[in-house]
Amino acid sequence: MSEKTLTKADIVDAIYEKVDRNRLEMKGIVESMLKIMKQAIKKDHALLISGFGKFEAYDKKARKGRNPQTEASIVLPQRKVVVFRLSRKFRAELNDN
Repeated sequence: MSEKTLTKADIVDAIYEKVDRNRLEMKGIVESMLKIMKQAIKKDHALLISGFGKFEAYDKKARKGRNPQTEASIVLPQRKVVVFRLSRKFRAELNDN
């Protein structure tokens, strides 16, 4: 199993190798796509990419916690979290033996 993480630069390079455009233009396109995705999650709280999966943002309520170093009780503030759920199709591909 590979330990390498795919980076934004790797994505730009992979697209650059497949199309007849310059690398800087590909970087701009990838940046634009990511910006659109971020805005969709912020605005609509969800982003669905058919055949891949769905990103969903939701509010997590404030809750009690504890500092593991001091054992002191603390209140963890309310925050937004994003979860990703694989599509059935991609999950089947991923688990295909």
